[in-house]
Amino acid sequence: MTIKLTCRSKLMAGKTCLVTGATDGIGRATALELAHMGADVAIVGRNQAKCAATAIDMREESGNASVEYLVADLSSQEEVRRLADEFKQRHQTLDVLVNNAGAIHLSRKNSADGIEMTFALNHLSYFLLTNLLLDVLSASAPARVVNVASSVHMKAKLDLFDVHAPRRYAGLRTYSRSKLCNVLFTYELARRLEGTGITANALHPGLVASNILKNNGILGRFLNMVLGVKGISAKAGALTSVYAASSPEMEGVSGKYLDKKQVVRSSTCSYDEARAAALWELSASLTGIPATSPVSSLPVG
Repeated sequence: MTIKLTCRSKLMAGKTCLVTGATDGIGRATALELAHMGADVAIVGRNQAKCAATAIDMREESGNASVEYLVADLSSQEEVRRLADEFKQRHQTLDVLVNNAGAIHLSRKNSADGIEMTFALNHLSYFLLTNLLLDVLSASAPARVVNVASSVHMKAKLDLFDVHAPRRYAGLRTYSRSKLCNVLFTYELARRLEGTGITANALHPGLVASNILKNNGILGRFLNMVLGVKGISAKAGALTSVYAASSPEMEGVSGKYLDKKQVVRSSTCSYDEARAAALWELSASLTGIPATSPVSSLPVG
């Protein structure tokens, strides 16, 4: 059977998009809508079977045969590097990178690299993957980096001395702090990318009914039930991600924070340029990325 694209697909036709955390929730809904718009979509997830099944479903639902998958546990820096290498073996360009993968851990865990898990997955994966893919983003310029954050960053405070290995642990507070890192990283990235043709923006998707707490035992399952009652659908939660990734209105817009497809103010702390620069330096040291990063070698204009 011949697969045909629908008329709404034309907006992203010919563009390549990479979406992390795309086998569930907001990530899946984002990737599916970009596929509906005609993009060549690469989804990322941890489970091989689930990735394969999701890609098949997306092809059928969107009528777009150009949906592929890559498998990686993004809390592991080794796997992030492997993911970036595998993507670049398949593609020479990347128009849109949507950093969406994330989780809440109510009890403390460490990543394979010995870093607190929430910080490793929710922030360092964004930082490392983006830096590793800047060359293919540059080759596609104008290109976009979209970082899924959350309004919970508004109440977060950031101690850079122990953010990667906190002395005291509280799951929701740690999650909020990781979302503040997303916004700080986005603004610093936008500053460093100025003039390259690559934009970077962060967003709040809304309170979404998702499985973000699924790995937290009975309490996590209960809290997911609460989200199911109070939260909006994944499709509704993906609207701002899709807008940031595809809307002509976002062409050339960078260093912004969006909510309900509108540019809004983020927290006062998130505009602290010195703190953002210090977070960048810490992230670079933890991942082995040069503090200047590949940004300094990208062409301008």
